[in-house]
Amino acid sequence: MTALAGGYVQSVDWLAIAPPTITAAAALAVLVADLFLAERNKPLLGWLATGGLALAALFLLPLRDGDRRTFCLTSDGGACSYTADHFAVVIQLLVLGGALLTALLSMSEVHDRGADNTPEGPDTDPEGRGGDAGRAGSEGRGGRGNVPAGEFWFLLLSSAAGAALLPASRDLATLVVALEVASLPAFALVGLRRGDRLSSEAALKFFLSSVTATAVMLMGVSFVYAATGSLHLSRIAGALGHVDPRLDTLAQAGVVLTLVGFAFKTAAVPFHFWVPDTYVGAPLPVAAYLSVIGKAVGFSGLILVTVLAFPAYADVWGPAVAVLAGLTMTAGNVAALRQRPDRAHSAVRLLAWSSVAQAGYLLVPIAAAGYADSSGDAAHAVGSTVAYALMYAAVNLGAFAVAALVTRTHPAGRLSDYRGLYASRPAAALALGFFLLCLAGLPPGVIGLFAKVTVFSAAVDAGLGWLAVVMAVNVVIALYYYLQWTAVLFRAPEPAAQPTTGTAATAAAAPATRAVPASLTAVIGLAAVLGVALSGAPQLVLRFASGALL
Repeated sequence: MTALAGGYVQSVDWLAIAPPTITAAAALAVLVADLFLAERNKPLLGWLATGGLALAALFLLPLRDGDRRTFCLTSDGGACSYTADHFAVVIQLLVLGGALLTALLSMSEVHDRGADNTPEGPDTDPEGRGGDAGRAGSEGRGGRGNVPAGEFWFLLLSSAAGAALLPASRDLATLVVALEVASLPAFALVGLRRGDRLSSEAALKFFLSSVTATAVMLMGVSFVYAATGSLHLSRIAGALGHVDPRLDTLAQAGVVLTLVGFAFKTAAVPFHFWVPDTYVGAPLPVAAYLSVIGKAVGFSGLILVTVLAFPAYADVWGPAVAVLAGLTMTAGNVAALRQRPDRAHSAVRLLAWSSVAQAGYLLVPIAAAGYADSSGDAAHAVGSTVAYALMYAAVNLGAFAVAALVTRTHPAGRLSDYRGLYASRPAAALALGFFLLCLAGLPPGVIGLFAKVTVFSAAVDAGLGWLAVVMAVNVVIALYYYLQWTAVLFRAPEPAAQPTTGTAATAAAAPATRAVPASLTAVIGLAAVLGVALSGAPQLVLRFASGALL
């Protein structure tokens, strides 16, 4: 009996699953600690969450040397549900590092109890514009301290745990569970700010859209399972290569529906409509988290199902992803180009539409993998997506951090509020200018230029000349709004309005000044240092990201 049991019972590789496990354990620890901590000690929860994320990231170090697999079928050691290979470790580093910076960025948002929730100075809408500008004031978009600390840190860590689990998932069931563990807490994070109608509306739109996409994806997964009889990615790949002709239509439908679900997670057109309103309604750190970790989750899942599970149907998903890439980058850049500088929240809206365009660039190498002649070429193409994602994560989090800094004194978050930022905060202006140039792909943002050239080369090598042309045109379009925002930073500040008689009026006309939290300064500094370091050795990023996936 013991011998028989030994053939079916397997040991768990705890080191392999340590990063998501530690993150989940930290989430539970924060939830329990919140029950016993007094209100004045709530900031300790943020440092506990940050420490948990840092510890989880440290456990990636022993995973660099080779693949570690666990939860494998005893009858087939190659069919495993969890594989900590180089691809998984790189994405987990991106997820945990991004979540760590998000945690630091969130400190002032969650624990700044003394902040005034009303706009100040130039943001009080003195001209009576109403609309978005007036609503920015009435709904306290710059307010902080109205987010429940315990719930926030628990949800952030829970989402990060799911995001860290997903790149190591090697069966469709684990993949879907990880995707939902990463997504469900994100809905709550978007709508967690108390008394904010924009936040609630954004959370509802995000939730309904995501639930619909998940339902479509689950239907696709069920079709794939019906056609292949397996949920493990490696077995699905083999079964789809020899599928019964009577089940071919079912298998194709399953592939397409599964891709639709992941297209929503990556904010690909036409499944992108939730992005701008969600980013505007969410607290800024949550918007930053969605723009980086949310994309990492979507793209890592898309890579796994296309390159690992569906290579036999590359003729189906390759052209589809290529078309999605072209549409996504074009729609994102055109919408970003149309943002008015005087519109409330136009800075975050521009970053939101920019993130949609960046998703289009990230899709290009995945489409190229569908046209690859060998698994090695496909893995190399996928490495371009991972390298681009690493660059994007660093500079986009930095851009959101500077936006969080500016909204401390200009809660409406208009692009015009950034005029003259160099005169008041030169370091922040230089950092934001560098981040925008990286996103545009211009020196000194060498890492952005290198990432775009790498993606462009992947399209050309795959014979996707038309997509390379579309990408080149979109890069030129994006230059306009990135350079326009950069130029605003260094213009002379607008002359202050003449104060009316009276001390109160003079005080109201004076610009607000607040000390910058150390955690916010740290995020801007770390993102800038990382961007400069990557620009100094961009080829190392591609080498690091191009580990074996197949």
